[in-house]
Amino acid sequence: MRWLSALPPRSLRARLTAFVVALLAVACVAVGIATSAALEGFLLQRLDQQLNAVGNHFPASLDPVPVAAGSGPERVGTDPGRSGPDTRGQAAGTFGACVLGGRVTQAAVVRERTETAVPLTDTDRRTLTAVPVDGRGHSITLSSLREYRVMAVHGKADVLITGMPLAPVEDTVDRLRLVEAVVFGAALLATGVAGAVGVQLSLRPLRRVAATASGVARLPLAGGEVAVSQRVPDTDRRTEVGQVGSAFNRMLQHVEESLARRHASEERLRRFAADASHELRTPVASIRGHAELALRHPDPVPDKVRHALDRVRCESVRMGELVDDLLLLARLDAGRPLATEPVDLTRLVLDAVSDARAAGPDHRWVLELPEEPVVMDGDARGLQQVLTNLLANARTHTPPGTTVTVRLRYRDDGVEFVVEDDGPGVPPAQQSTVFDRFVRAGDGRVRTGGGTGLGLAITHAVTTAHGGRVDLTSHPGHTVFRVRLPGPAHTAPG
Repeated sequence: MRWLSALPPRSLRARLTAFVVALLAVACVAVGIATSAALEGFLLQRLDQQLNAVGNHFPASLDPVPVAAGSGPERVGTDPGRSGPDTRGQAAGTFGACVLGGRVTQAAVVRERTETAVPLTDTDRRTLTAVPVDGRGHSITLSSLREYRVMAVHGKADVLITGMPLAPVEDTVDRLRLVEAVVFGAALLATGVAGAVGVQLSLRPLRRVAATASGVARLPLAGGEVAVSQRVPDTDRRTEVGQVGSAFNRMLQHVEESLARRHASEERLRRFAADASHELRTPVASIRGHAELALRHPDPVPDKVRHALDRVRCESVRMGELVDDLLLLARLDAGRPLATEPVDLTRLVLDAVSDARAAGPDHRWVLELPEEPVVMDGDARGLQQVLTNLLANARTHTPPGTTVTVRLRYRDDGVEFVVEDDGPGVPPAQQSTVFDRFVRAGDGRVRTGGGTGLGLAITHAVTTAHGGRVDLTSHPGHTVFRVRLPGPAHTAPG
């Protein structure tokens, strides 16, 4: 039954127009009922006045005729062909009846100035005898004469009933209703068209507000866009739409100022990270060089000193890698273009898996590659770092014996490579932030080595710089990192 929900108008213009037309329709129905009832009452009053003016002359002039015995319809009244002098002043259709002792003894109607007997059924006789003798008009229905307006008064020895047909009254009321239906229908149609046009014109400022909001929604605010130049032109505070437009413009101004401040803060942070990383490269390299030089000194060195120098060398290497990662992220944040050259992805995958197997011999490494080498245009160093980071993540955050599967395959719009493992998985609470900077796995993934928390952030940044995307799907026993790179891919020349 979903189609029922689509039947009512959804737009504000349609609802307002339908509401106005519905109100007018209710008003037209009320007016029609009131005018029809008033006209019908007026005509019935005139008919009652006419009955009073006619009086009881016609039923009093009817000659008594014995009532035939038996049941069922029968004729009572005068002879069918008789024309009495009292009928000359009666209008055609005038009805007369005499009731004596609770029984109808006479019943006739004037047709073309001639008395005509009226056939009565038992129901008709009961209806006539039930007419109140109060000198007031009452509406009844006779089987052979349809609806009549009758008035009963006391005669010398019986009850005299005079009636006039209600057909003229009904015809007049029906014509009025027909005219009202035509006029009101035309009025509703014209009101619907005019109302739709008027509402559409009245809602133009609201449509401009919606257009401005849609334009702002299309801006890449999440990607660093800070210029929000769209504004609502309707700001007349005397109108409701103008108040909404003014408030919306103030909100956009606050949003633009907040975005500008955030962008300036991020730019300062990026410059600081880039400058600090650049400045740290030289002293870190110097510390590493001096540590290695001291370790190679031919003179005897105490074991504690040698251990300390070895730790200085290892930490300087680790610090150098961190500095390189920060510099790479700073360059990507600054929007610097990556190198574009043919890259043999198959060779990169083979080398990366070979290095991961040497670093993690207690894991099971599985390769699934196409038969032909896959080559695409991109930055070789960046793509190599993507593969290395994903494999290192799988190695360091899963227990020994975990199977890690690496797949490389074609797609209609580019290339996809997948790193899948059957480890404990990434906790659901961390899956939304796993590609953020300095984020490390929690209790769900096993950590067997140190990390800076920048590996997956670099993977996401490099993939995005290539126009691709990286996705994570994880639950206990199944974790998949899927990297999709767009662009034409082709096999390497043989």
